[in-house]
Amino acid sequence: MMYMHYCKPCHRIFMLNGHKLICPKCASPLTELQISYLDYVEMDMEERDAFKNACADETQLCKLKASYRMYKYSKWYKELQAHNEKNLPITTLLASMARQGAEDCNLHQMH
Repeated sequence: MMYMHYCKPCHRIFMLNGHKLICPKCASPLTELQISYLDYVEMDMEERDAFKNACADETQLCKLKASYRMYKYSKWYKELQAHNEKNLPITTLLASMARQGAEDCNLHQMH
């Protein structure tokens, strides 16, 4: 299923399959939005820009975001939390791991 997500550092709205937690572009934490894909595509460009700007405002984003908690019952989440010694938010932890993986990949390409 497709879900709408907002990345604050990229200031971009993504349509992604599944409940994604990190940005595919910058590996920062994503916010899943309540708006459906169909409602989003029915907006004209002005409405989309206004919606994106509303997402950039933290108080409005709190009203626009969806809360998906089912991942907490998944195996990968439980394994990840077992190694989360600093008790970081899951999106922060995953974003950090994604950035570290990209850095490791770049190091291997240099050698």
